[in-house]
Amino acid sequence: MVCFQKYTYDLGEIDKITNISNYQHLMIVCGNSMINSHIISYFKSLNIKYSIFKDFKPNPLYEDVVKGVKFFKDNDCDFIIGLGGGSALDVSKCIKAFLKLDVSINYLEQEILDCEVPLLAIPSTAGTGSEATHFAVIYQNGEKCSVEHSCLLPNYVLLDYRLLEGLPLYQKKSTLLDALCQSIESYWSVNSTDESKKYASEAIKLILDNYERYIAGNQIVYKYMIKASNLSGKAINISKTTAAHAMSYKLTSLYGVSHGHAVALCLPIIWNYMVLNIDKCCDYRGSEYLSSIFKELNVLFGTDDSIGAINRFVEIFNSFNIESKIVNRGDLDILINSVNVERLNNNPVSLEKDVIRKVYGMLC
Repeated sequence: MVCFQKYTYDLGEIDKITNISNYQHLMIVCGNSMINSHIISYFKSLNIKYSIFKDFKPNPLYEDVVKGVKFFKDNDCDFIIGLGGGSALDVSKCIKAFLKLDVSINYLEQEILDCEVPLLAIPSTAGTGSEATHFAVIYQNGEKCSVEHSCLLPNYVLLDYRLLEGLPLYQKKSTLLDALCQSIESYWSVNSTDESKKYASEAIKLILDNYERYIAGNQIVYKYMIKASNLSGKAINISKTTAAHAMSYKLTSLYGVSHGHAVALCLPIIWNYMVLNIDKCCDYRGSEYLSSIFKELNVLFGTDDSIGAINRFVEIFNSFNIESKIVNRGDLDILINSVNVERLNNNPVSLEKDVIRKVYGMLC
């Protein structure tokens, strides 16, 4: 079981923290954009045998992971490296999680068995924070499936901000929004703790202080953004996400928008509803506690009230010039029935189906 992680910001220290040169065959899970990266060049210089697995989609399918497990075994690999955005990291995590399971039975129907294969996560975006969490997301038959186990928490993490340099602009925007939304949701989650709130507040501050320069391509702030993403991951690893994430997944699979984009569409509407309906608080700490949380978020956003904080979030979203009306009204029932109930239970204010319908309706 992975109880802690070893971190480095220096690619040259990888062998030092992992003893990777003691392994026989590395499996590198990455997309085409990473093939010619300085990371791959580094592993070439180690003179260690490695094979690259890149046969997976941006929102990875269960079938992609099945192919990955077979790839690992067929090549007699003994070390996994996830290199890329959330999809690459989720695939690498699930490959490790499924290695000991019965290949004749759907892996998602079996209890995960921990294995001793080490996992090194190298995120190439400032967004998901997946390198700091013990869960992953894959899709089966168009439905989002959550995979959760302590062994999914990577053993080792390299935070190399140079990987952010080649990101497409839309990906920079959407992954930034994901990190910001994760941090906000973690802050108000019913599972929040002092530790998770500390991570979340640090992430929010870093993002709000640096997002404009990051989007403009100022490389000076890249190191702050990749740290913010990592902090957001550490926050949700404790608290998990809430309603905005629960409502985002079908938007991604149905309309093809990125995950962070989808979450950011839902979050301000839900935030506003919760502020106006704090009497429906379902956090065991009570409505007064939740009210104090909203006030703390106001301070973090530099505003006097929640409406100001919500408006600032919306202003950030609008400044990115990405689409805000994506829902076809005829799909409302499909969307409503797709919502992840578990993540709704993490939300501090109860959301009934009629509320969920209104949220999606505002995106038409």
